[in-house]
Amino acid sequence: MRLLVTGGAGFIGANFVHATVRDRADVAVTVLDSLTYAGSRESLTPVEADIRLVEGDITDAGLVGKLVAESDAVVHFAAETHVDNALADPEPFVRSNVLGTFTILEAVRQHGAGTPIRLHHVSTDEVYGDLPLDDPARFTESSPYNPSSPYSSTKAAADMLVRAWVRSYRVAATISNCSNNYGPYQHVEKFIPRQITNILTGRRPKLYGTGANVRDWIHVDDHNAAVWRILTDGAHGRTYLIGADGERDNLSVLRAILRLMGCGPDEFDHVTDRAGHDLRYAIDPTPLRDELGWRPRHTDFDAGLRATIDWYRTHEAWWRPIKDAVEATYAEREQ
Repeated sequence: MRLLVTGGAGFIGANFVHATVRDRADVAVTVLDSLTYAGSRESLTPVEADIRLVEGDITDAGLVGKLVAESDAVVHFAAETHVDNALADPEPFVRSNVLGTFTILEAVRQHGAGTPIRLHHVSTDEVYGDLPLDDPARFTESSPYNPSSPYSSTKAAADMLVRAWVRSYRVAATISNCSNNYGPYQHVEKFIPRQITNILTGRRPKLYGTGANVRDWIHVDDHNAAVWRILTDGAHGRTYLIGADGERDNLSVLRAILRLMGCGPDEFDHVTDRAGHDLRYAIDPTPLRDELGWRPRHTDFDAGLRATIDWYRTHEAWWRPIKDAVEATYAEREQ
């Protein structure tokens, strides 16, 4: 298989590329990434001899068309993802998430007219909005879309484009909406690595509001295993929800990090809550498990968190150069 991975130098994409190189010798991987602040060559250094890395923008129709024409399948990770950044400046999110997905779809449609090019579009559970904290309901693939941030609204728009191209042009595509990922190579602006690296640099961790907001956590390797299962066995046109029954409120996650890093349970600061902060995400992955036989392997959250902490301890050269700038940006927003 000739596989094009967009956004393959970002957090989830880089882990996907690592796993593909490790486990699938019959797959030739090309990565397309614009190498913005959230993606880095260093994330692909361990596999750089085994892949082709193309630096470029997914809205560049000429470049995208050339790469798609050379591919049998495309896994589309590329996106702007950080909610705080979207609130500060939504324009890059519209450009990357909406126009970028349109560009990918058009290339797949045009170059797959003979032999269809398989496309998998990676999305988020945030397109469904949020759930009450005291409601046992979970998101399913039939849940109505109700995005609440510039980030989630642009991902919802991208999902709708994919569905329209499947129906109108018979593009051989699937969609996955996944819960919150954690693991190695995640940018330090995100919740878990920010807390870990704050402690490692002598800063106090920060918690929005009371920390009651609930997220459904999944290890990045489990997410990527599910993506491969959908890519190979998923029904064209289907949406699959990826989750690992990992609901935890933010305060509990932060206190688990503090405990695993030898800190007291209250050694953190509360900061003003994020505007429009979603209350709760929760995924029902039953169809993915029943129809495709996928199961998460990282079911011990403490063990996965401990391994993630160890990774950041031993890869300081990867995150240290960007840490101060990230904290300076947060300091401006948290005033």
